[in-house]
Amino acid sequence: MSADEPLLEAAARIVATALDDLRGALDGLDDAALNWRPAGDGTNSIAVLVTHSMHSTRSWLSVAVGAPLPARERDAEFRAHATAAALRALLDDFGGQCLALLREPATPIDWSTRRATHTRNRAGAADEETAAWALLHALEHLREHTGQITLTRQTWEKLRD
Repeated sequence: MSADEPLLEAAARIVATALDDLRGALDGLDDAALNWRPAGDGTNSIAVLVTHSMHSTRSWLSVAVGAPLPARERDAEFRAHATAAALRALLDDFGGQCLALLREPATPIDWSTRRATHTRNRAGAADEETAAWALLHALEHLREHTGQITLTRQTWEKLRD
């Protein structure tokens, strides 16, 4: 067993649990619910959050394990409008890619290695991060958005009661 294996296995379990939670959050919702913005145009729908979460997680896990950065158009993620079938397909596709990055890294990982990231829109954001930071950020960011999706669904359901 490599030194990375327990850490990567734990990360894969966290990602797999989040994917299950995201699939559950989509269950039974129609297109209107998935694309509803809880406080208007300045807020994010479930479709936006799922789309952004999957693209972001795949990107940060690529940085963490030293895989090539995937193509990404972050601004478009926040304009997403999708059906349940499309979101499930995205979860299956990108979720599988994320788990493969964790379960089958191409080379051993030096967690202190600094790697290039996608350009970020936050002032002062670094254009490279350590592999360790990228892994932890991928996980916390995914779980943060999973919680937001759950709350958005609960709010939708409460307003429909």
